[in-house]
Amino acid sequence: MNPRVAAARLRERLSGIRERLPRGSIAVAGTVLVLAVGGAVLARTLDVGAVVGAAAAADPRLLLAALVVYLLSWPVRGRRYGDILAPMGHRCRTGFLTAAVFASQTANLIVPARAGDGVRAYLLKRRREVPYPTGVASLAVERAFDLVALGALGGAALAALLAGGRSVPPDGSGRAVAAAAGTAFAAAAFSVVAVAVARTDRRFGPALRERTAGSRLSGVVDAAVRFGAAVRVVAADAGAVARVSLASGVVWAADALTAVLVLAALVGGFGGGVDPATLLVVGTLAVSAGNLAKVLPLSQGGIGLYEAAFTGIVVATTPIPAETALAAAALDHALKNAVTLAGGGVVAAAFDLSVTRSPDEPEPEPDAAATRSASDR
Repeated sequence: MNPRVAAARLRERLSGIRERLPRGSIAVAGTVLVLAVGGAVLARTLDVGAVVGAAAAADPRLLLAALVVYLLSWPVRGRRYGDILAPMGHRCRTGFLTAAVFASQTANLIVPARAGDGVRAYLLKRRREVPYPTGVASLAVERAFDLVALGALGGAALAALLAGGRSVPPDGSGRAVAAAAGTAFAAAAFSVVAVAVARTDRRFGPALRERTAGSRLSGVVDAAVRFGAAVRVVAADAGAVARVSLASGVVWAADALTAVLVLAALVGGFGGGVDPATLLVVGTLAVSAGNLAKVLPLSQGGIGLYEAAFTGIVVATTPIPAETALAAAALDHALKNAVTLAGGGVVAAAFDLSVTRSPDEPEPEPDAAATRSASDR
């Protein structure tokens, strides 16, 4: 290899590492901090033995049902991603897209600061010739519809909770429900407004870029404009909006049903101390709150944040003990992460991916002298 080319590649590699290190370090430090604080609170306020005992006593049949439901949601994720890419001019098979989603979600569990999203863009580029900007934009659109679905499910669950006359304990724990409801409505409202604005003919991007040119906000505004442009492409296709919205609802409804089945496995089934309707409503609200808590990458894979939000909602709205609620949250999160890691491992082996090697790292070039020597033999 030419020494100048090698030196240039080395400088580029080191520059990329320096750019990624602060965000990755913050995510790792956040994970340690969240787990440390959570562990301290757990040790002081909860019976750890009761948490372990509740998890160990879970009904394996309901856990198996939860696993099946969650597995069935993955092809829907792949089909939904296809409906996002299609208006952008790229059509791919559902099987490949499901594999790509598996790969990126697995990488996000391993690599800090959601840098694993680049794996999906890489696979689309190398395997289906989808440009990197399109791959990144499609991820932004997917997240927007996720927020809408989570907000809608959380809002519907809260409405059912209040309409059913299910009271919240008057000990201040109702704040968890209020916080979850506010977050859900804010997330859904933001995403709905973004889609509505994107469907109009008005162009805000050039004016915003001109006003913030040269300021500290220019980078943020540029990212927001690119996000809006990506949403505009999909939002212009009414059929795509309907299909992606429906698929998003199915994906997160399956996610919520998985959690409900896990929760039921720990409380004696659907005929236990909590009626099935309450389990369904509370489980849906808890999943919405838990996933919205993971929006900011303050910890790796949302570990600790999901469990805290889930447990707070369940304890605030049902007579289920905090130890049982925490055990259900941990089991639910662990089951979903295990499926993601297993699927991602299969995809990594099939596509020859590695978390220790940069996806765009070039293949090593053969030594010229060795090549000439071999050809002379």
